[in-house]
Order: sequence, then structure tokens, then C-alpha cells
Amino acid sequence: MLTDAPPAPSHQRSRGRAELGLVAAPGGARIAHLYQSSPLRILFPDSDPAEPKQAALVNVAGGLAGGDSLEVAITLGPRARFTATTPAAEKIYRTLGPETEIASTLRLEAGSVCEWLPQETIVFDGARLTRRMGVDIAGDATLLAAEMLVLGRAARGERFTQGAVHDRWRIRRDGRLLWADAFRLADPGAAASPFVLDGAGAVATLLLAAPEAASHRDLLRDLTDGRAGVVAPGLLLARWMGEAGAVRAGVARALVALRQAALSLPPRLPRLWRT
Repeated sequence: MLTDAPPAPSHQRSRGRAELGLVAAPGGARIAHLYQSSPLRILFPDSDPAEPKQAALVNVAGGLAGGDSLEVAITLGPRARFTATTPAAEKIYRTLGPETEIASTLRLEAGSVCEWLPQETIVFDGARLTRRMGVDIAGDATLLAAEMLVLGRAARGERFTQGAVHDRWRIRRDGRLLWADAFRLADPGAAASPFVLDGAGAVATLLLAAPEAASHRDLLRDLTDGRAGVVAPGLLLARWMGEAGAVRAGVARALVALRQAALSLPPRLPRLWRT
């Protein structure tokens, strides 16, 4: 007699969450609230001279599989200055069906300055990722943010031929929607289509939200061969598409320039990007 096939193997799903609240203090900020649950941890390496307080968001599991989720919520009080980054690329593994979910929320109160600069997210062939970024920013606050997706393991020559990616941004200023954007890649082989990514192995978005953002438009356009512009009042945006190494290098050049020009920080990447 034939029996039913055994169920597909599964893993223990990870559901990490981190909450961080900061208030203004010498050095940029001090911690007012901290909550974290495995596998997500927030570490606080020493900052370089003239740099604001920094945090490293660490997934101690080493990567995310189908069904795993991470949530990050960061709040900056009035006049706080802060940089959030990661010590390495995040890896999204192939799944047997369930999606991997990443949700990030930033709240910037009056006069605060935040950098959101995680290193790239590598989406393995066959992975399914839904990622959401929600930002609520006060009218005179400043945000410099960058996100990069690498489609397939470039170092192994792997291409993203199946799976799905849904990446969504929502930015509100003083409670009103300022910018909404979504990127969706779901059909097999869509990344290779000349009407979608035309075979590009990586995509990246960089934005500067600040009252004087438009004054840095020409600088950013020069660094991106014209692929930058003001997309809403006080919101400057640039995008890259191409091979992973070239995209990362382009984002790095733009970050160095904008950190100096817009945030009055030393013209260098955060330490974790350089180690």
C-alpha cells in the first residue's frame, strides 16, 4: 500500500525584534529605551572622532530563511544625532515556500539627524523576501538612508532566476505622506528581462530627507551620472542598477560626499563599512 509522502523539512522560525529610543546628549545621543529579542541584537561600537553615536544591528543567526522575520524600530528624540548600520551583509536563503520578512520603522523628532546605512542584503536564488521601511520625520529633522539589494550570490556567479522580492518605502513628514515607493520582482526570469532589470545583479536606493536637500542635487547628480533628483519637497533621491561591486562602490562614493556636505561629518564611511 502506498503511503503519503513525508512532509517537507522545516526549520525553527526566527522572529527577532529590536527597539531603540535615543535622546540628545554629548556625542550625539544616549540610550533611553532598549529592547531586543533573538536573533536580533544591537551593539554599540566606539565611534570614530567627530562621529555621532553608532549602533550595529546584528542578526546572530547568520542569515534568514523562509518564515523568519526581523523588526527594527528606532526613535530619535529632539536634536539627537545617530548612525545605524550593520557589520556585514544580510543573507536571505532559498525557501521551500514561506517568505522572509524584514520591517524597519524610523521616527525622527524635531532637529534630529539619523543615518540609516545597513550594508547590502543578498537574496539567494529561490528566496522570497518582503521588506518594508516606514519613516516618520519632523519637518526640520534630517535623514540620510541607503539600502542595497544583491540578487544572487555574485561571488559564486549565481543569478536570481526564481523567487520573489517586494521592497516598499513610506516616508511621512509631520504626519503627511511625502513619498511612497515599491519594487516588486516575482516572475521567474524577470530580473533578466530588458523591461525589468536587464540582468543587473544589484539595485540600490539612497535618499536625503532634509529641509535643504535640494541644495545637494548637483553634487549627487555629478556622482551618479545624472541618476539623481528631487522627488518631493526636501527629498533628494538617487538609484543604481548594475553589478554588485559597481553598485556598492557608487553608493559608497555618494555617502561619503553627502555625509560631509549635508551632515558636516568627516568624508568617510562608517567604521563597520571599512572593516
